[in-house]
Amino acid sequence: MPGPIVLVGSGEFTSAMEALDRELLLATGLTHPRVAVVPTASWPDGEAAFRRWIEQGTAHFEALGAEVEGVELRVRDDALDDACAQAIGEADLVYLSGGKPDHLLDALEGTPAGAAIRSVHERGGIVAGCSAGAMVLAAHQPRVGRRRFLRIPMGWRDALGLVPGSAILPHYDAFPEALAAAVVLASPRGTAVLGIDEDTAAVGRDGGWHVRGRGRVTVWHGRRRTRHRDGEEFWLEGPAVPEASVDPAIVDER
Repeated sequence: MPGPIVLVGSGEFTSAMEALDRELLLATGLTHPRVAVVPTASWPDGEAAFRRWIEQGTAHFEALGAEVEGVELRVRDDALDDACAQAIGEADLVYLSGGKPDHLLDALEGTPAGAAIRSVHERGGIVAGCSAGAMVLAAHQPRVGRRRFLRIPMGWRDALGLVPGSAILPHYDAFPEALAAAVVLASPRGTAVLGIDEDTAAVGRDGGWHVRGRGRVTVWHGRRRTRHRDGEEFWLEGPAVPEASVDPAIVDER
C-alpha cells in the first residue's frame, strides 16, 4: 500500500514541524527509521546553502531518534548516480527541502533518483516535501519567476505526479490571494490547487488529507475554494464542497 505524502508550506527542520515529524517517524513502526534528506532545490543558492540544509535536516531528525543520510544530489548528473538512488530508495522517510522548484524537477524527472522516490512511496514509505519539495510531488508545477515567487502570465509543466490531479502553492499566506486566484485560473483544467500556509502541512494517505500546523490549507477547484485548519480532513477527488465561489478580481481575504 502506498505510504503517506506530506506537503509542507514552509518550516522544514524547525520546531514548527517537530511534532508532526515525530509522529511520522513513529508511524514507520521502527525504532530508528532511516531518513534521507534531499536538499537539491537549494543548490542554485550555492554550496553553503546546500550544506546548511543537510546539517539542519540531519540535526533535526537525529534529535527525534532517526538515522539520517544527507543525499549529495546537487544536479541531474548526481540523480543518475546509483549511489544517490540507493540512498533514497533505502529510506523509510524521504524529505525534499525547499529552494528552487524548477531546478529540483529538472534534476529528478526521468532519473533513477526520481524513480527511487516513487518506489519508497509505493512500498509504504513516507515522502515529504517542503515548499519547492512539495511542488514537485504534485501532478503539475507552475513555472516560477526568478525575481518574484510567481508571475502572471506563467507556464505549467508536468511534475512527479505522486499527488495526481494537483498543484501546490506553498507559502500561501505570504502573498496576496488575488495572485493565487489568478494562478489557479491559469492551471491545467481539472487541477486541484492546494495553497499551503507557512508552518503548515497537509498529510495525505488513501485519498484523504489532514491539516497540521498553525495555518490553513486552501483547496481550489476552479473558482471554488475551501479552507481547512489544523486537525481537519479534506479530499481532493470527487466534487468539491465549496466554501465560496470567488471572483479573483476582488479576493484577498485572510
